[in-house]
Amino acid sequence: MYFPLADVLIHPLILVAIGFLVGVMGGFFGVGGSFIAGPAMFFIGVPMNFVVGTDLAHIVGKSVVAAKRHRTLGHVDIKLGLLMVLGTMVGVEMGAQVVEFLKVKEAAEMVIGVLYIVILITISLFTGWEARRSIVMMRTERIAAKDALGFKSITRRVRAIRIPPLVRLPNSGIESISLWAILLVGLVTGFFGGLLGGGAGYMRLPALIYFLGVPTHVAIGTDLFEVVISAGYGTLTHAFKGNVDILIALVMHTGAAIGAQIGAVSTRFVGGPKIRLGFSFLPFIGAALVLYRLLGGGVAG
Repeated sequence: MYFPLADVLIHPLILVAIGFLVGVMGGFFGVGGSFIAGPAMFFIGVPMNFVVGTDLAHIVGKSVVAAKRHRTLGHVDIKLGLLMVLGTMVGVEMGAQVVEFLKVKEAAEMVIGVLYIVILITISLFTGWEARRSIVMMRTERIAAKDALGFKSITRRVRAIRIPPLVRLPNSGIESISLWAILLVGLVTGFFGGLLGGGAGYMRLPALIYFLGVPTHVAIGTDLFEVVISAGYGTLTHAFKGNVDILIALVMHTGAAIGAQIGAVSTRFVGGPKIRLGFSFLPFIGAALVLYRLLGGGVAG
């Protein structure tokens, strides 16, 4: 099937399969799935600037389905999500402007590709190490916990920052935290969302858990809720810059809508550390796809 905006020829079933896989992961791990969707689109021949913009468009539709499901399960802190959006939108626009600069310099493919690899491998190693550590602690000390056991000191330091205004987030079990800490998470993750595509949940989910101290299941649902808004804005700003192939996004969404439902329901049966351990393997796949394409590999549609 020919997609004229991105000027690529891709079999639609490949896009449906990518969308389904991303939907399952998004619903289960609470991330938009851009760490797989973006590299997968790049792998099958989509130009990098279209990868960034189109992935954002696809993530919006999939995240609506998953966030709605998590809302019914009580896993969404709407107040936290709305506060993060204030920083995220600024960050998304900053990232989108960097993409435009790299596109003009004809350096988008290499620079963004290398950033993908470095960031994904770093997140994968860190999350895997922490999750295994938490599981071992739970077994040896018989702790029935669902959160990041080894990183409460980081959370305490963040919450010790008393720069006003201070906010209370009862749905996340947070009695008091500086609004600036929340905005910082939104700004940084939004920047990488605008720069690399997707909702940057592969960065926001660890930040919510380890930095703000949000319980894993609530972090999953809240991240998806926030992605709906931030990725929606990212889609618009990239569309105006000519970086979105909406037809590719719609084809991918046909598979993602089903996958998101399956993933969201599955979180009810798995504990927080095990979810994080499973998540830790996935960024490696995205990094490998990008590296292979940068080295001259890839497949034709």
